[in-house]
Amino acid sequence: MANNNLFSDFEAVSSKQWKQQIQYELKGADYNETLVWESPEGIKVKPFYHNDETAINLDAIVPTKPFAIVQNIFVHDFQKSNARALETLQRGAESVRFTLENDAVSIEELMQNLPLENVNYYFNLPFLSVEFTNKINDFVSKNKVNICIQIDPIGQLLKDGNWFDNLEKDFEKLNAIASKSTVPFLTISSGIYQNAGANIVQQLAYTLAQANEYFNRIPAINQPITIEVTVGTNYFFEIAKLRALRLLFNTLAAEYNHNFDCHIIATPTKRNKTLYDYNVNMLRTTTECMSAILGGADAVANLAYDAIYHKDNEFGDRISRNQLLVLKHESYFDKVNNPADGAYYIETLTEQLAEKALELFKDIEKNGGLISQLIDGTIQRKINESAQKEQELFDSGKEVLLGTNKYPNKNDQMKSDLELYPFVKQNARKTLITPIIEKRLAEKLEQERLNNEVI
Repeated sequence: MANNNLFSDFEAVSSKQWKQQIQYELKGADYNETLVWESPEGIKVKPFYHNDETAINLDAIVPTKPFAIVQNIFVHDFQKSNARALETLQRGAESVRFTLENDAVSIEELMQNLPLENVNYYFNLPFLSVEFTNKINDFVSKNKVNICIQIDPIGQLLKDGNWFDNLEKDFEKLNAIASKSTVPFLTISSGIYQNAGANIVQQLAYTLAQANEYFNRIPAINQPITIEVTVGTNYFFEIAKLRALRLLFNTLAAEYNHNFDCHIIATPTKRNKTLYDYNVNMLRTTTECMSAILGGADAVANLAYDAIYHKDNEFGDRISRNQLLVLKHESYFDKVNNPADGAYYIETLTEQLAEKALELFKDIEKNGGLISQLIDGTIQRKINESAQKEQELFDSGKEVLLGTNKYPNKNDQMKSDLELYPFVKQNARKTLITPIIEKRLAEKLEQERLNNEVI
């Protein structure tokens, strides 16, 4: 019979022995200078990790169900949005996120003939209306459908610079919704931090501080909170980021006797996406979706390869959805629960990111909390500093985006193909705070190339 203990005949190799062998192979070169590198978060990454140096016992909290494939749909025309939702569900999507233009939307018309069982629907509201959320609750109670409302006044403040109304009125409405809502209604839109250039520790700490503002100001949160996360390109760090986020959120929630796990929706970042050699964006989003899945995201909404310069289109949607279908049904990413468990490198990163984020979170709270630090500009300044460091790495060629600042195709022409303006727009207007601006690394370089194109 086969011996299950396959390696019992081999003598274990300690971390000390590994280091000695590595030092020998380096032929006198310094171990730390040659093989140890430091991340933007201040984490020193070693060339190997060993169980005799890893005394970590993280109780990983991961979803019990496989990740769901989410299709984003902006609702402008009820009938067209309804038809598109039905088609995408037939083609492999498992959840639909409707972003509603205003509160004039007819929920009955939008949901007509859509399957009500085994499908999650998200209603992303860029407005704050107690009456409209009551309508959604009524629809849910009548039709027994899984709907999650997404409202985030702090996210509105981050993006726009202003509240929906003002701080007092917004939280008065949120408390009114919390007292009656039977469905999840609160979202933390943390993706803006990553897209604006915050490092991973900042992303985690600001997300936690945002959650703490809601816990403090809305005592009766009796439903799960949705967290929208943007996933960057640092593969293993991003896996650890999602694991650390769940660990930190549940630690904080326990202090408020909130017993619901957070619901994480992950989307690839826009920050490293490029206008030129745009097909490389598909490779970037694939690895970013992989990080999200392995990190334990509940749902993944992919970013189309042409999303930064094309309006929503069937081809881009189909390709982005197929990437997730391949990962789920052909690469079997849905078959193993918590696949990163026991990986010494990822476990170590998770612990270090969580510890550093918790330290920063405590500093934010000691200095008045997230909203206070947004008003005085501290958060914006810290994000800008982090973004500038990354921008300098890109401008110098140390951070590479293939086809853009490395091996560019000089014959690539894009000016005539633009349907969307792919660069930051800033309009002069009065705001309560300086908005947090999302910006891609390649914007300056791409703008220069566009200006030199001859049509």
